[in-house]
Amino acid sequence: MHTLSYRQRRSELQTYFDRTASETWARLTSDAPVSGIRRTVRAGRDQMRATLLDWLPADLTGKRVLDAGCGTGALSFEAARRGANVVAVDLAETLVALADERTQKMHAELPPQHGYGSIQFHVGDMLDPALGRFDYAVAMDSLIHYRSSDMVAMLGRLSANVERGIIFTYAPRTPALTLMHAVGRFFPRQDRAPAIEPVDAGELRRHIAAEPALSTFREGHAFRVDSGFYVSSAIELVKA
Repeated sequence: MHTLSYRQRRSELQTYFDRTASETWARLTSDAPVSGIRRTVRAGRDQMRATLLDWLPADLTGKRVLDAGCGTGALSFEAARRGANVVAVDLAETLVALADERTQKMHAELPPQHGYGSIQFHVGDMLDPALGRFDYAVAMDSLIHYRSSDMVAMLGRLSANVERGIIFTYAPRTPALTLMHAVGRFFPRQDRAPAIEPVDAGELRRHIAAEPALSTFREGHAFRVDSGFYVSSAIELVKA
C-alpha cells in the first residue's frame, strides 16, 4: 500500500513535526500559554482524546494497545494507567523523545501499587508489522493528513494485527471546515497546521465497506468535535 503519495506525505509530516514545528507542538500539548487559535485546538484535542479513551475498556490490564501516531504521549500514558502494555509509535523522533520524558515523569508521580502497565516508544511507521499484534489500535489525528483511499488502505493494514478494535479520527469535509482551512492560510506561519485532507463521511464509509481487510469489522461508536479551529470526527471499528 506504500504508494508514492503515501510516502511523500509521510516524509512531509516527519519533516514538519520533527523539525519545523516540534517546539510549537510541544507547547500546544502542554499547559503553557498559547494563542487563542491554539487554545481551541488544544481544547478540541483534549475532548477528542477523552472520548477515544472512553471507548476503550476501563480495565486494560494485560491488553496490548497501539498508539499509532503517539505525538507527545498523552493517550499512551492514560492507557498505561489502566494497565495496558502500550506500543507508542510516531514518525517524529523529537516528539517521541518528549513523550518518553513526559510519561516517565507522570509515571513517577503515580502512587505505589497503581497497576500501571507499560509504554514502549518507537520512532517509525505505524504500519510496521514488526510492532506485533494488538488488542486495540488508536490513531488519533494521525490519518487526517492522507487521502481517503490511502487512509482506508492504512486501516486495512492495521487491521491485520488487531484483535478487538480500531479507533481513528478524520477531518470531516464540511463548508465551515473548508472555509477555516482557506482562512488559515492567512494566519502567521506558526499558527498553521500541517496539510489536512478533509474527507466526506459517506465516501469514507463506502471505502471502508469495500475494503476486504476490514470485512470482519463493524462500526461501533462515532463522535465529532467542533472546537474553533479543531474540527474532527472519530469512528470505532469493532471486530465482529
